[in-house]
Amino acid sequence: MNNKEYQVRLSGFGGQGIILAGIILGEAVSLYDGRFAVQFQSYGPEARGGASRAEVVISDEDIDLLELIEPDVFLALSQQAYNKYVGDANENALVIIDPDYVTEVPPSSRKVFPVPISKIAREEIGKSIVINMVALGALASVSGLVGIDALKKAVAARVPAGTEEINLKAVQAGYDNAREMV
Repeated sequence: MNNKEYQVRLSGFGGQGIILAGIILGEAVSLYDGRFAVQFQSYGPEARGGASRAEVVISDEDIDLLELIEPDVFLALSQQAYNKYVGDANENALVIIDPDYVTEVPPSSRKVFPVPISKIAREEIGKSIVINMVALGALASVSGLVGIDALKKAVAARVPAGTEEINLKAVQAGYDNAREMV
């Protein structure tokens, strides 16, 4: 990896934990991977159910960018969010989708990784509420922008007390399943 700034957009619908995932990604990079990160978030007025997004800029050097221009990595956990936010993504972006929720992906030069994120959360972990943690593990595996150990430390430090074990299991499941695709 060079000293380029990497722009990451996580998107889905309100209630999927996208904002928390963005915060954790930023903390993993800046607190535990020893790099720089800036995190932004946005969600519609309807919050739960509406399109939401979290954005993180990652760099080995100081960051001057205060808004995403062309995401290098784009995660979509809903068709609505995919449709609304993919247009800004870099033409060579890594795109991670949950094929249970994102079913229409037009051909492009972007590399698309269909990781069954919600299925992993339901079937391997037994709780749909950890979809955001599965997604973070998948993003770490596909992009290589954050180390799995740094990500796990940030998850353990940020999630509510008593939920660390299930959240860490979800991160690892997302990481392992996506690693098979890369």
